[in-house]
Amino acid sequence: MIPVTEFRQFSEQQPAFRVLKPWWDVFTDYLSVAMLMIGVFGCTLQVMQDKIICLPKRVQPAQNHSSVSNVSQAVASATPLPPPRPSPLSPATVEMKGLKTDLDLQQYSFINQMCYERALHWYAKYFPYLVLIHTLVFMLCSNFWFKFPGSSSKIEHFISILGKCFDSPWTTRALSEVSGEDSEEKDNRKNNMNRSNTTQSGPEGSLVNSQSLKSIPEKFVVDKSTAGALDKKEGEQAKALFEKVKKFRLHVEEGDILYAMYVRQTVLKVIKFLIIIAYNSALVSKVQFTVDCNVDIQDMTGYKNFSCNHTMAHLFSKLSFCYLCFVSIYGLTCLYTLYWLFYRSLREYSFEYVRQETGIDDIPDVKNDFAFMLHMIDQYDPLYSKRFAVFLSEVSENKLKQLNLNNEWTPDKLRQKLQTNAHNRLELPLIMLSGLPDTVFEITELQSLKLEIIKNVMIPATIAQLDNLQELSLHQCSVKIHSAALSFLKENLKVLSVKFDDMRELPPWMYGLRNLEELYLVGSLSHDISKNVTLESLRDLKSLKILSIKSNVSKIPQAVVDVASHLQKMCIHNDGTKLVMINNLKKMTNLTELELVHCDLERIPHAVFSLLSLQELDLKENNLKSIEEIVSFQHLRKLTVLKLWHNSITYIPEHIKKLTSLERLSFSHNKIEVLPSHLFLCNKIRYLDLSYNDIRFIPPEVGVLQSLQYFSITCNKVESLPDELYFCKKLKTLKIGKNSLSVLSPKIGNLLFLSYLDVKGNHFEILPPELGDCRALKRAGLVVEDTLFETLPSDVREQMKAE
Repeated sequence: MIPVTEFRQFSEQQPAFRVLKPWWDVFTDYLSVAMLMIGVFGCTLQVMQDKIICLPKRVQPAQNHSSVSNVSQAVASATPLPPPRPSPLSPATVEMKGLKTDLDLQQYSFINQMCYERALHWYAKYFPYLVLIHTLVFMLCSNFWFKFPGSSSKIEHFISILGKCFDSPWTTRALSEVSGEDSEEKDNRKNNMNRSNTTQSGPEGSLVNSQSLKSIPEKFVVDKSTAGALDKKEGEQAKALFEKVKKFRLHVEEGDILYAMYVRQTVLKVIKFLIIIAYNSALVSKVQFTVDCNVDIQDMTGYKNFSCNHTMAHLFSKLSFCYLCFVSIYGLTCLYTLYWLFYRSLREYSFEYVRQETGIDDIPDVKNDFAFMLHMIDQYDPLYSKRFAVFLSEVSENKLKQLNLNNEWTPDKLRQKLQTNAHNRLELPLIMLSGLPDTVFEITELQSLKLEIIKNVMIPATIAQLDNLQELSLHQCSVKIHSAALSFLKENLKVLSVKFDDMRELPPWMYGLRNLEELYLVGSLSHDISKNVTLESLRDLKSLKILSIKSNVSKIPQAVVDVASHLQKMCIHNDGTKLVMINNLKKMTNLTELELVHCDLERIPHAVFSLLSLQELDLKENNLKSIEEIVSFQHLRKLTVLKLWHNSITYIPEHIKKLTSLERLSFSHNKIEVLPSHLFLCNKIRYLDLSYNDIRFIPPEVGVLQSLQYFSITCNKVESLPDELYFCKKLKTLKIGKNSLSVLSPKIGNLLFLSYLDVKGNHFEILPPELGDCRALKRAGLVVEDTLFETLPSDVREQMKAE
């Protein structure tokens, strides 16, 4: 007998695949096993027992016969019989019973086989084999999508990820903490699903978003007391699961091969069910116990009419009716499956119930094969989909990243990164992290926080612990901020620096920082957008004093005019874009510092001359060639710093002498060839930079600048220095390198305060020993070739080397 286990290969699949088998597939599998047993049982009987038993059939004449002898004579007359063989026994000792046929066993076997093949109906002969074949086809159809290469790979991958997501400790933690629901209420609703999924505290407030992002519960912040519940290894495993789910979703949502395969195999089973019912209902009556057999084998047996008994007819008849019942139930189940497949779209799956139940609002709906597998999972156990949904949530992923981040960046590790910034504040720079560690808010001595290239920054209410925080830098960061944190920043933040790639990335909450004193905006705008810059109004920034915009604007934004009355310093770095509309400068009456850098200006803007409070003006990297308008600067009585460097200025007009209040003047990186003597009538100048020009001669009037402390003519064509230069007794820095000088005057020893001297790149052969009189000059402050330094007396060299 053939064991049923031999047929397992036709329907066997991995045990884990059971989660994709809804109740109807499980039910039909059991029905298939029952039908398979019918087929196997019938086939076994066919093999082990006689199929049919036949006896010769004698034809009787029309008249009646009253005795057995008469019947025998009639049959003998109708059918010629061979002469009886002599018997070794005497008639007196043997008593004959029944009718004699004079056939041996071999002839009976031949007759049985002939009648089985010729007279017995094919349905009665092959019924068990048909049952076996149909059942195997059903089994193959039911499990084909588990075996087909295009679908089985997706299923195996999905089952693997599903199991890991279901068993991950992060799943339980996320369901209990991210939802922000009340733990007692949630426990009552989910008591029958998962005892471990309890929640902690509720939401604490709303969020202010820098972009059009969904709000995130305040419970997003990981409490230090619970951080140890998930160790580092488990956190990394959960992080890897998030990446796997993302990639798997992108791959599976592209097609619907799983759905198509399942529909086709179900349709095929329905069609096969209809065929089986149709022909079996018509042919089941053909299974008869008695069969008349008429075969022309008279020359071999002496008979041609036989009466046969189909030994298994009664059993096969009962089995066929039983089989039809099973097939009917199987077919009705398949019809229900078709109804389930088509009465609603299974190519879309909504996690709405999960979002409502857990409070994780950002779980996305899915489509195609991903959706179909989740629908199948729900028929097995909806808890699988619920726990799997955790790994589709961006909120959950960010929460996990936050937890891993807190484990990685401990307060001690963060304190090692503290440094003092340009504003002399204690600063913590964090670059290219996955988020903002909550441990940052434990460093209470922090004064400045600098975040660079960090996506999805969440500033929680715990920032209020940083009592000393005054400065915040956000460079290419996407920032969300809690309302309580915003209230804290409104009161405490003094300096805000934002570097962005698009105007839409500017945090909208910055416009409400009423105590903000300095605002630095750095970012590029397209040329189309730059024509209509839409900075929101800054009128609420009542304390704003310094505003710096590094962008490519074509005009001064109207938002800047809103703070014109109290703005003291404004910087526009325009990256070469021409600044054409700057008349709004006239409204900035309290402006003391103005920088218009790389704005493609060809003339000094007339609006500048209206800024009577202006003290510093920087027009670096423009396209200035003529500065005749400089005469108008005489009305700016407070102007002390003028920087016209990195332009194309060819000469300095004589009107420069009227700027008597100047203390710092820079003409470096221009094309000036001649220095007018009137320049040195600005006798308050302390800083004069004329480097990188084409100057050949220094007027002796330079000696008038008795307040001069810094003088640079580096990279010019000067051949000699006037002795009057050494009358500038307060000179501390002298840069005369990269010129054509051949002699350095011994009078340089008069510069007692000289601490930095650059003479490298000239034609000197010897240095004057009088350099030893410059007591403040040390070797580190003397820029000169080593060979030339060796020309100094040894005592002078030792003096300079001494600290």
